[in-house]
Amino acid sequence: MIIAINYHYIRKDYSNPYPSIFGVTPDAFAKQLDILLKFGKFISQADIKERIQRGDELDNHDIEFIITYDDGLREQFDEALPILNQKGIPAVFYVNSSNFENFNFSLVHQIHLLRSQISSGQFLELLHKQPKTQLNTIEKEKAFKHYQYDDAETAILKYSLNFKLTYEEQEEIVNQEFSKYFANSEKLHKQLYMSHEQLKELATLGYLGTHGHTHIPMGLYSKEMISDQINISKNYLEKLTETEIYGVSYPYGSLEACQGDVPLIAEKAGLVYGFTTERAGNFSLSKPLLMSRFNCNDLPGGKSNLFAELKVELVEKRKWFY
Repeated sequence: MIIAINYHYIRKDYSNPYPSIFGVTPDAFAKQLDILLKFGKFISQADIKERIQRGDELDNHDIEFIITYDDGLREQFDEALPILNQKGIPAVFYVNSSNFENFNFSLVHQIHLLRSQISSGQFLELLHKQPKTQLNTIEKEKAFKHYQYDDAETAILKYSLNFKLTYEEQEEIVNQEFSKYFANSEKLHKQLYMSHEQLKELATLGYLGTHGHTHIPMGLYSKEMISDQINISKNYLEKLTETEIYGVSYPYGSLEACQGDVPLIAEKAGLVYGFTTERAGNFSLSKPLLMSRFNCNDLPGGKSNLFAELKVELVEKRKWFY
């Protein structure tokens, strides 16, 4: 059984006017790795690729972990990579190529930064200028489930942004506010994202994957847009690093973000495997472009622990998106 574990932010200090950016500290990350080592061993994306290409069956009596980081944040390179190297643990870092090709900010990070300066309630007031951001009961239930580690108001805010507004509608609202709070964008960009040289180093280690060109839920867009998101990113990263990019982490990773033609287009582009955010273990490699992945908080050493439940329920609870 392969258990994928996903992280985003890793920093020593998370103090802001409003709590909007959540992650782990370097000490907590190191401690969680040590805890997980008691349950199984760590594998690389190259191990997964080789097994898929050989058509291997997984031994579900053994537990194997793969560590993943999304978004290409500089703190991941500066804080997480040294810990991983010290412990001899491989990982994969999935990046959005637009941040490095166009030196722009992902909308999701603009939102995180903006939310560190204004409350969720204030942000919702901005959104409610768009009537369609009002959620019905079913949508609220989806929001609470998907963003289970957030309070109700924040979960509604995140769901409204990510699944009720188009990318362009979000941009229009966020860009107007972002410049009010963050003036020196060039300096902020260098602080937030990895450099080209850091991407090349990760690629040399076999630790680099794509997170799409921009950070959008691909399944909500046209086939042409999905194809562009995957192919532009893959081609850019391969040209930059002179290495093969064969793994993808889908932004947001929910059913809506991965539905329809997303995995088929990914396969056609030459990607071998892909991670969603479906919280489950991988008992099979039969659907390699829709593999499951836990949030780091779901496992021992995190805020919750679904590990015991996972070991009991096993494969009968397994559901794929297609």
